[in-house]
Amino acid sequence: MSDDRLMRIHSPEFQAMAERVLRATELTSRLNVLPFEDEAGKADLFEQILGRPLPARVTVYPPFYTDHGLRLDLAERVFINQNCTFLDYAGIRLGERVMVGPKVTFITVGHPVDPSERRGWLSGGPIDVAENVWIGAGATILPGVSIGRDAVVAAGAVVADDVPAASLVTGSKAAVRRQW
Repeated sequence: MSDDRLMRIHSPEFQAMAERVLRATELTSRLNVLPFEDEAGKADLFEQILGRPLPARVTVYPPFYTDHGLRLDLAERVFINQNCTFLDYAGIRLGERVMVGPKVTFITVGHPVDPSERRGWLSGGPIDVAENVWIGAGATILPGVSIGRDAVVAAGAVVADDVPAASLVTGSKAAVRRQW
């Protein structure tokens, strides 16, 4: 998935992904209206969303959103707070003891910057979060990013580049990079 051209829109692969998005949306909609104490109901829906049981000692507070689910890999002792979104088609891995604050968004796919390619292709890459990382409230993690062990992503940060281990990253300022 290191190739920027992940898939052509309107291909058979895209159609299969679109069908899974509809299914994952239906499942997460059901999950997000369950009574909080319905542990069995949540476990059943998470198994359908992820394609396997939720790992031991993982905590997820709804509402929870994913567009695919089958490519979301959660290790043990992961904590995910409320209102997080995982667009995981290209794959998201959260290592052991990762803590995710509320309203964090992980995005593995997007569209090319070139306007002539934007409507014809999806681009992106997997996200890999190593062990013991803390991601603060409202952060956005973009396609292809790796976050090193023990790192902290500050609240509201937009992470477009890899994060070294044992570091703190901050910032969300947009800047013009080029014009066409």
